[in-house]
Amino acid sequence: MSGTPSSSTPGRDHPGERAAADPIRLLDIRDTALSLDEVFTAVGDAAAGGTALFVGTVRSHDNGADVDRLGYSAHPSAVAEMRRIAEKVVAEYPVRALAAVHRVGDLSIGDLAVIAAVSCPHRGEAFEACRKLIDDLKHEVPIWKHQMFVDGTEEWVGAS
Repeated sequence: MSGTPSSSTPGRDHPGERAAADPIRLLDIRDTALSLDEVFTAVGDAAAGGTALFVGTVRSHDNGADVDRLGYSAHPSAVAEMRRIAEKVVAEYPVRALAAVHRVGDLSIGDLAVIAAVSCPHRGEAFEACRKLIDDLKHEVPIWKHQMFVDGTEEWVGAS
């Protein structure tokens, strides 16, 4: 189901019901702590009736094993890939504002690893667009996760 409203829907011809001219407000890869406030502020838009925010955190376990810590590393093209994905989301949904940041470096249990947010005229569109954004970022952006487990084993996980 596409989040793009039908052009024949009453009231949908108002500019606030459509995507903003330049909705991509923040895309970054950082080696410092991420800020929910920064991302939430970046997607603020007076024409948005819904804002969806996803926060990915480092969890204490994976596939039945206890995680001690992990590290993320990114290919130099990662931000360009984030932009490509963001542009696809903006083309598919009436996005008023979009932001995504991903952390690299060493992270501890509970640390924020990624934040993605989208605001749209309506909540359903915001949920759908944010889910598309985070799912595609996870599967397509060249960011790799190195998990270190409590038992001393470790593993690399593909694109994060």
